[in-house]
Amino acid sequence: MKRKTLLTLVALVAVAGVAVLGVVGRMVLQPGPYAFAGGHPVALSAYRGPSPTGVPAELALADTVTRGAYVASMADCQACHTAPGGQPFAGGRAFVLPFGTIYTPNLTPDPETGIGNWTDAQFLNAVHRGVAPDGSRYYPAFPFPSYTLLSDEDVLAIKAHLFTLKPVKQANKPNSFGFPYSQRWLMAIWSALFNPNERFRPVPERSPEWNRGAYLVEAAGHCGECHTPRNLMQALDQRRKFGGGVAEGWTAYNISSDTVSGVGDWSAADLAAYLSTGHARGRGVASGPMAEAVELSLSRLTKSDIGAIVTYLRSVPAVKGDLPVPAGPAPSTPQTVIDNPVGKRIFEGNCASCHAWTGAGAAREEAQLTGVRAVNDPSGANAALMILHGSGAGTPYRPAMPGFGKAYSNDEIAAVTNYVTARFGARASKLTAGDIGRLRDAN
Repeated sequence: MKRKTLLTLVALVAVAGVAVLGVVGRMVLQPGPYAFAGGHPVALSAYRGPSPTGVPAELALADTVTRGAYVASMADCQACHTAPGGQPFAGGRAFVLPFGTIYTPNLTPDPETGIGNWTDAQFLNAVHRGVAPDGSRYYPAFPFPSYTLLSDEDVLAIKAHLFTLKPVKQANKPNSFGFPYSQRWLMAIWSALFNPNERFRPVPERSPEWNRGAYLVEAAGHCGECHTPRNLMQALDQRRKFGGGVAEGWTAYNISSDTVSGVGDWSAADLAAYLSTGHARGRGVASGPMAEAVELSLSRLTKSDIGAIVTYLRSVPAVKGDLPVPAGPAPSTPQTVIDNPVGKRIFEGNCASCHAWTGAGAAREEAQLTGVRAVNDPSGANAALMILHGSGAGTPYRPAMPGFGKAYSNDEIAAVTNYVTARFGARASKLTAGDIGRLRDAN
């Protein structure tokens, strides 16, 4: 009997071990970022079409400084490496993660606190492999698993641009990670599993525009770092590519070709407008990290590059999401029965004049609420963050929405968010004061 029990335990342990290996293997042995495209990717040197790297044809004759600045905009470096109210590229921006807070480093050419003493080889090693000049490892909050696809020439163009900036003496802040997350050497194992350290390989069977778009989206723009869900080891789950993720508490929505929760029913013009201006009619406005990406990166790209991004995005296979079909227009009067007097009072006093009781927008189409994903998202997270913080600074393309986080309590912000999603969305959110507190802390 004892022998039989022992054999049973050994068998169970073996089965459990195989299951664990299977789960880990599935996380590690993933398809490449654009494996869905098929074809036979080739080395850049073997590609016979126009190079998908570097600046677009419109800037081919531009000076080195202009080209470097453009490549840096492609890579969206400024957003992450600038603290609120701080000097551009001087670092210090906090990213609150489940296991601590990480602060971005100083990228100005200051020799003591920045990268002024870095060699080309050290900069390439950091961007492609996530390894600092002293040999320590960066955490993948720095998107080196995407940047590894950047060509050497483009990485050095970014470095050249950074070295034209005014040096800012600002020491880097230490991260607040506790054990075991504070052990940077573990990132060597993570990188061995999830960073191929390979440059972009064009697909000859696809068009030059598609290849340019793939390079901009996968390498420079690193869109998947926010819009692709992560697995248990915090690597991108390429099997659910662009199916949606989280960035600084904001939901980075599905941008696959799914027609309900993705962008499959967006026209090419819709996508181009949203990417280049932060707004497309009936689609809402870019807010939070996406608004920064538009302002500091996408709006600075040429029309041809925006078109290439759209071409690539429209080729990504659909990933089914959880968002419901958007609700239609709301009644033109406030008489709809919604048991939320606090939310109704706040909406009536602060929101209806711009957004209208129908949600169609009273004065500008940017104020439309109906059909907008954040309002039709039952989690209510992005709608609440918009109410808390507003839409950021206004741009030449769209006006700013003010934030109300300082004017109202967590209970009140939860109430008005739940009212907005109930009146204008497909299904009401059920946020609490605690939920709003956590959203405040994450931003």
